[in-house]
Amino acid sequence: MTDRFEFELVYALPAGEHDAFELSDAVFEAGYHDAIIGSGDPRLLAVELEAIGEDPEAVILAAARAILKNLPEGTKLREVRPDLVSLADVAQRLEVKRQSLQQRTMPPAVASGLYRISEVADVIAAIAQPGLGGRRARMNFERANGWLRAGKAATALNAKIALHQLNAESLEEEKRA
Repeated sequence: MTDRFEFELVYALPAGEHDAFELSDAVFEAGYHDAIIGSGDPRLLAVELEAIGEDPEAVILAAARAILKNLPEGTKLREVRPDLVSLADVAQRLEVKRQSLQQRTMPPAVASGLYRISEVADVIAAIAQPGLGGRRARMNFERANGWLRAGKAATALNAKIALHQLNAESLEEEKRA
């Protein structure tokens, strides 16, 4: 079954000046014409996009590789989002108020009001399944599903980059000795 995944790729650009229009063109040339591109920090390029596939980690990696090959040499994948999220982020995706999430038992925050998306996704999955005779919560689970599933893959990819199991510059698996 193919799903739509929503995620953001953050690239660290090599030293020097980079034209924002050329960076945008690089993303578009990779086939992501609907991507939202952020270049506010001259050292970073953020690309928010949607992609379709079966396995969220494979979908994210394919997009990251396609875009990376069009970016300046020395560019590295710095981060995949969502990984750590606020309740406001989650509420926006579910189309509810943040307070409705605060009334539920949420996992503990990991830093300054940020939560691991994998833990939040488990709570949301439980909320989506009402108990016997219970009502389903009024949240847009379908809209949030691709984002939540991409989040679990983002966490895994960020861990692989941090542990040097995935080369941030080539996006190829590192050989283990």
